[in-house]
Amino acid sequence: MKEYKGEEIIGQLDKRRGGYYFLKLHADIVNRFEHKRKTRFICTINDELEFRCGLNHFGDGNFFIIISTKNYKILNVSLGDYVSFHLKEDPNPLGEIPEALDVLLTQDIELKQRFDQLTDGKKRSIIIQVSKIKNIDTQISKSIALINNPNLGRKTNN
Repeated sequence: MKEYKGEEIIGQLDKRRGGYYFLKLHADIVNRFEHKRKTRFICTINDELEFRCGLNHFGDGNFFIIISTKNYKILNVSLGDYVSFHLKEDPNPLGEIPEALDVLLTQDIELKQRFDQLTDGKKRSIIIQVSKIKNIDTQISKSIALINNPNLGRKTNN
């Protein structure tokens, strides 16, 4: 399956679980997609808001999609309201690769091999971090540092 349309109630997680607003997806819906729980989506809510997202596990076999507070306010809905939603498999699950990173990976074979060995989530994290940088030289040096660092810039407790 490449897409799914449905209606669901807007919920909110407990504060201890982040307090996020969410749309619940039952496991049987998720399992219809080729990549199942690893599927990345383009989600459209009420035909007015579109965003890229992934799935989070509820712990009971079902899943949910986080709706940011910013997007929740754009929707102008209340907790418990039904919304219509449309999920399409994201044809580009990594998002837009910054040009500097793309050129760097084309020119540096070893760096490309290291990048290709990372999980899609780590690749996406690098792409997002590098995209936020405006200076091209800084984008390149940050890309190299992140790809060569298996912790992706996070400090470890050693």
